Amino acid sequence: MLELEKTYLAKYLPKGLKDCSFKEVIDVYIPKTDPHPVLRLRKNGSNFEMTKKQPVKGGDASAQTEETIILSREEFDALNNQVEGKRVRKVRYSYNHQGKTAEIDVFQDDLKGLVLVDFEFESVNDKEIFVMPDFCLADVTQEDFIAGGMLCGKGCGDIEEKLNRFGYQKI
Repeated sequence: MLELEKTYLAKYLPKGLKDCSFKEVIDVYIPKTDPHPVLRLRKNGSNFEMTKKQPVKGGDASAQTEETIILSREEFDALNNQVEGKRVRKVRYSYNHQGKTAEIDVFQDDLKGLVLVDFEFESVNDKEIFVMPDFCLADVTQEDFIAGGMLCGKGCGDIEEKLNRFGYQKI
């Protein structure tokens, strides 16, 4: 499956976000020794899955192939207890912005203060004509350091210098 998306650093939390539906997301990226693992176990609210997500040839991070296997809670727990992976936890809000759903990830634990906003698109044209919302600071879609596989196992201090390039302030 092809996924088309853009990722932004948040400038501030948009009005009404706390009234939106949300879920806890826990990602476990494997193998732990890989600097940018593309395989992950995910607890997505009450759903569980294993996903392999890689950029399409050509290096454009806004277009990725994604293969997902749905897991039962028991399968997730068994795998989660057996693998050594790098973990990241966030609260994901579904926010309506001009008829389009934004996934707003408010990171927890060592990444507390980091907020990313993702939009998915049906076509390349829709992605290309999309205008960044005012609650976003910068398009970081092509920035490797912000990819889930690169963020896992890190804290804000590890990426502070890179965030400073965009003038990002913790939220």
